[in-house]
Amino acid sequence: MESNTLPLTVRRAVELIGLYFLGTIIFIGRDVITPLVMAFFLSIILLPVYRKLRKHRVPEGLAIGLSLLLLIVIVALVIWFFSSQISNLAADFPQIKENVKIHLNNLSTWVGNRFGITAERQTEMINNYNDKLLNYAGSLLGGAASSLTGIFIFLGLLPIYIFLMLYYKNLLLRFVFLWFPRQSHHKVEDVMRESEIIIKSYLVGLLIQITYITILLGGILLVIGIKHAILIGAIFALLNLIPYVGALIGNIIGVLLTVSSTQELWPIFAVLGTIAFVQFLDNNILMPRIVGSKVKINALATIVGVIVAGALAGVAGMFLSLPVIAVLKIVFDRTERLKQWGVLLGDEKPKHSPMQWPVFRSKSRNVQKKLERENDVDLPKE
Repeated sequence: MESNTLPLTVRRAVELIGLYFLGTIIFIGRDVITPLVMAFFLSIILLPVYRKLRKHRVPEGLAIGLSLLLLIVIVALVIWFFSSQISNLAADFPQIKENVKIHLNNLSTWVGNRFGITAERQTEMINNYNDKLLNYAGSLLGGAASSLTGIFIFLGLLPIYIFLMLYYKNLLLRFVFLWFPRQSHHKVEDVMRESEIIIKSYLVGLLIQITYITILLGGILLVIGIKHAILIGAIFALLNLIPYVGALIGNIIGVLLTVSSTQELWPIFAVLGTIAFVQFLDNNILMPRIVGSKVKINALATIVGVIVAGALAGVAGMFLSLPVIAVLKIVFDRTERLKQWGVLLGDEKPKHSPMQWPVFRSKSRNVQKKLERENDVDLPKE
């Protein structure tokens, strides 16, 4: 009996050790790996443009260059949009300073009435922490400066990586096929085709999502009369790309921008209510129709994936976490020895407990298809 269970135990131990070393490699080499992964996803988005140009007999190098130029123009327009919005915000700085001062005075009065702490005592407490706050701010600025340098390097490498990935795509595909035995090539091809479909539908869906959230949220806030409405909408739309965590940060930034732009409190509740309304529409009506139900990742795996990716690769890792998890699930579902990891990531939840229904303990493909139908998951056919 031990001879039968030992290989399985060893295999599971090897999988866990492999996960540990994979995490270590990503953490150590994140400055190299992150732009490569980002370039890979952007290359897949540009593939339809590249293929269309090649169909019209455009030379390969020129087709890649024109596809890349389109991406650069879109990014430049986004940067121009944010710079114009931030310049409008900077123009209101004197008024923002006055509004913040009024809110701080109101907060000081509330603390005095609620906890009996005088204004002088509050000032003394703040002064005691001034040095610590200044040191902390200095370290943050230093970190921001180094991060800014890293961002410029990241943005400089991206177009180079994208160009080379598109140029050498056939060589890279050959490398992948040679990595596996001939009898597994049909499965490898299925995984690659399926991954391309999932990545394109997901990333193009995200671009559409950013656009309509910015227009919808910014437009409603503009009608209500909230200052910097479009900026709040755009920031929330971008941060919403980070599952769960991004929406929370977007709410906080929206409230801070609103507080600094007005002396009243009702706009804060208006912003929070509008964000909640738009997010409800996005999560339950709009996004499922745009992206579809190709791969469902459960909420636990999503949250843990975002946190782990953020710890390993920073903010870029958080943005990339969901498409990476989706691709991993496709690979796991098609690999007999790794199917349990696909189950862990997926949202194909059995209606009955495997403790009472042994059928749910098996790796049967028929059981998996039944669960996919019950949970409304529509994977491409094998």
